[in-house]
Amino acid sequence: MTSADASLSPLCAPFFTAYTADGQQCDAWPEQPLLLSLEQGGIDWPSSCRNGTCRTCIGQLRSGSVRYAIEWPGLSAEEKAQGCVLPCVAYPATDVVLEKVDG
Repeated sequence: MTSADASLSPLCAPFFTAYTADGQQCDAWPEQPLLLSLEQGGIDWPSSCRNGTCRTCIGQLRSGSVRYAIEWPGLSAEEKAQGCVLPCVAYPATDVVLEKVDG
């Protein structure tokens, strides 16, 4: 396989890195929710419903960007503007830094 062939392989899908505010990090895949990436990376993050309604997993996006497959998943417009994210339904669009929100 040439290097050109490797760049077209589905096994070479792009990925990002998720960092927590306390310095932990893991690979974050654009086609799966951040919560799943955090768990696969061994990072303990609170969760419950996994569909964006319970808000157990709410975090603060310190840097980077995410996208949602659903509109306004359990967040008000103000919370979203302040950088709140729900990792159970948020997909990374870049490298991200997340901080847990007490609540």
